Amino acid sequence: MIPNTPANPDRIYAEPLAEVSDFVFDERVAAVFPDMINRSVPGYATIIRMIGLLAAERVPRGGRCYDLGCSLGAAALAMARGGAEKTVEIVALDNSPAMIERAGQLLAADQAGSRIQLHCANILDFPLQPAAMVVLNFTLQFVPLQHRAELLRRIQQALLPGGLLLLSEKIAFDQAEFQQLFSDMHHQFKRDQGYSQLEISQKRSALERVLLPESLQTHRQRLLQAGFAQVEPWFQCFNFVSLIALK
Repeated sequence: MIPNTPANPDRIYAEPLAEVSDFVFDERVAAVFPDMINRSVPGYATIIRMIGLLAAERVPRGGRCYDLGCSLGAAALAMARGGAEKTVEIVALDNSPAMIERAGQLLAADQAGSRIQLHCANILDFPLQPAAMVVLNFTLQFVPLQHRAELLRRIQQALLPGGLLLLSEKIAFDQAEFQQLFSDMHHQFKRDQGYSQLEISQKRSALERVLLPESLQTHRQRLLQAGFAQVEPWFQCFNFVSLIALK
């Protein structure tokens, strides 16, 4: 089923390209990102809603939350809304100037967005203050492999006792049959959202050196090694999963 046409539809890869460059979060992506992410990641809207519920349930009054790699601020806004009655502090950062600029425009139009602090910064060296909740919503997969363990260690150290990390990722599978099945299902999902085979193929080429997925077991083991006490997946659709790690 093709969804209703949004105001800014994603057609970045709709025409044949002589050369497919590596994917970057530039002005073109920022302009169409809501359409792109919802048509590309099954369950994305559900994950965003649940982030708001988690903030309402787990973040204490006046608590601090981080949205690391915030893109256009959807997770940050969900936390702001979920914690509205408890005046939670939301810090959102992304290293893409184009994404931060567009996020600022969107958040300015929402009353809850006024309580979100936006930063254009690299999450690998941004100082983290004590926090009740941290979100890495499809962010770690873009972080170089050699820096992932240290980032999670820093997050674990910044979290207060009982704090949580929500980590959403595209994952890979050790079993070839499941890797193929879920990859095929993901591509079918995208076709059902109106993407052509050309768009799917060209975007896959653009992402293959940029988005580096790992197995669920690898994520779980790394989180435990970073010092988290408990790690459990709470959502999965095909090769997309979201986990909660508790300190």
